[in-house]
Amino acid sequence: MASSPPRPIVSIKGLEKTYASGHRALKGVDLEVHAGEIFALLGPNGAGKTTLIGIVCGLVRATAGTVIADGHDIAQDYRAARAKIGLVPQELATDMFETVWHAVNFSRGLFGKPRDHAKVEEVLRALSLWDKRNAKIGALSGGMKRRVLIAKALSHEPSILFLDEPTAGVDVELRRDMWDMVRRLREQGVTIILTTHYIEEAEEMADRIGVIDQGEIILIEEKHALMEKLGRTRITIGLKEPLAAIPPMLADERLALAGDGRTLVLTLMGEGEGAQGAADLIKRLGAEGIDFTTIDTVKSSLEDIFVDLVGKRP
Repeated sequence: MASSPPRPIVSIKGLEKTYASGHRALKGVDLEVHAGEIFALLGPNGAGKTTLIGIVCGLVRATAGTVIADGHDIAQDYRAARAKIGLVPQELATDMFETVWHAVNFSRGLFGKPRDHAKVEEVLRALSLWDKRNAKIGALSGGMKRRVLIAKALSHEPSILFLDEPTAGVDVELRRDMWDMVRRLREQGVTIILTTHYIEEAEEMADRIGVIDQGEIILIEEKHALMEKLGRTRITIGLKEPLAAIPPMLADERLALAGDGRTLVLTLMGEGEGAQGAADLIKRLGAEGIDFTTIDTVKSSLEDIFVDLVGKRP
């Protein structure tokens, strides 16, 4: 029996935004985010990421287009749509003189949710903030302040969580902790949409990747399919004796000889070709009686793919 197609929980069609200055920040964006996935939206500064998030979260008015959030049109049914969405902004925008407990309770009340101390306690414990519940936010470390922002965003039990640069400015250990927390949220059924400058964050966590540039979505792809389709494997072999040229039996447009004649470089497209390609090349070298001293295999990262995609745009 065929599996049913994924349910879109965020559906964006024909989204346009032109600011009063005349700057066209979004140019007919179409995007669907599936329920229960982690979707990473990547793009250089000024690509339109923040504008897109702002429109979906009701902070920016679209010039044209529609956005449906968990069944609710954000323009026609704003309150219901916004109640489905949690937003963790990039900036640490919160009252530094209130306590963690008060801030999270207040955020829950903003969305019309009844008092539920057990739910607030659950959120704070999940974020390792329970011991800090009576602390003033201004007295917390940067990483803890960011956790408070996440707690506030989760306080009204949204089904969709936007994380705008969630680990900007936090150390590597805390970044790993937050990745683990995001995975737990997904396991609980929350759909995660994140923007990040740390492309390894998307590579580590995302199910699908979207790339936005100059206000347009230029690619949406399942992560592993993207790596398979656009990734490269570079195999570098150090030769025992220099070659004047590549022997005819080794001729391959993907094989190059470095200037000193001591290094062969084979470039393979696709994530899965690397190991087999290296083994085949070693056999062919042996058959030609060519000895080598070193072999090094490097796979392109998501960052390499991203730079290639954006760099090729006019």
